[in-house]
Amino acid sequence: MNTNAPVATTENLTKVYGDRVAVDKVTMTVRRGEVYGFLGPNGAGKTTTLRMLLGLIRPTSGTAYADPSVGALIEGPGFHPYLSGRANLRVLARHRGLTDAEVERVLGRVDLAGRGDDKFKGYSLGMKQRLGVAAALMGDPELIVLDEPTNGLDPAGMADMRALVVDLAREGRTVLLSSHLLAEVQEICHRVGVINDGRLLRESTVAELRGGVSLRIRATPEPEALAVAMRLAGDDGVRRESDGALLLSLPAERAPDVARALVAAGADVHEITAAERSLEEVFFEMTSTHPHQEVPA
Repeated sequence: MNTNAPVATTENLTKVYGDRVAVDKVTMTVRRGEVYGFLGPNGAGKTTTLRMLLGLIRPTSGTAYADPSVGALIEGPGFHPYLSGRANLRVLARHRGLTDAEVERVLGRVDLAGRGDDKFKGYSLGMKQRLGVAAALMGDPELIVLDEPTNGLDPAGMADMRALVVDLAREGRTVLLSSHLLAEVQEICHRVGVINDGRLLRESTVAELRGGVSLRIRATPEPEALAVAMRLAGDDGVRRESDGALLLSLPAERAPDVARALVAAGADVHEITAAERSLEEVFFEMTSTHPHQEVPA
């Protein structure tokens, strides 16, 4: 099996409602066996893109493909309120030619086996969300599409969901995950796509998006420190932070070289630390600074 083979793709995918462009020429690729994080502010076009990918709505233009073996949770779960969680899944199982044993398997995977006989209307928001994920897992699909699967979950529930997603990827499943919880995405996703105002701003690995490790220095006098920083990291490799510290695009192992150069230049060194931008920092920088522009790879 080609682990890099795409299991979901879009090309110039576009959806227009009246005079509003909800999704604008989105081209993305989800590869087999990866956890792909689809990120964007509310109203950015995430759910509309996923619905087109799954064939739930027709695109205005462009194309979308998803592996036929797919399970999905989109825009929250919808179940019969007066049936139990177990009975709801059994209805879906009958429709899809699956057994009661498959219902029990997925209830166990989302830790709902003990509450399976409770009526759906009495479930908490988090339990409803987990039942929706259980429905998406029925039939053991190759591709699992989850739209905000941690909605309504407490911290323990989010940790369980994160572990489940990691386990699915380890088993060879592919997970396409939309989320606003960027710390969660940073921990579990291999690659991400960032969408804003309907346009895909960037698609890359999490590490590439974060830009790797840089060196943060604080030294005085600042002019001497800046001169040293620019000589070592280049004019484009230095960024000044609001507190006067300098961020150098250099690997952590260059810290001794930087320290020696600063001292040789007569600067007093107050701090040299390895710094790495969080996915959250990059995300807000991209979606606030470049709301209508694609960010080059």
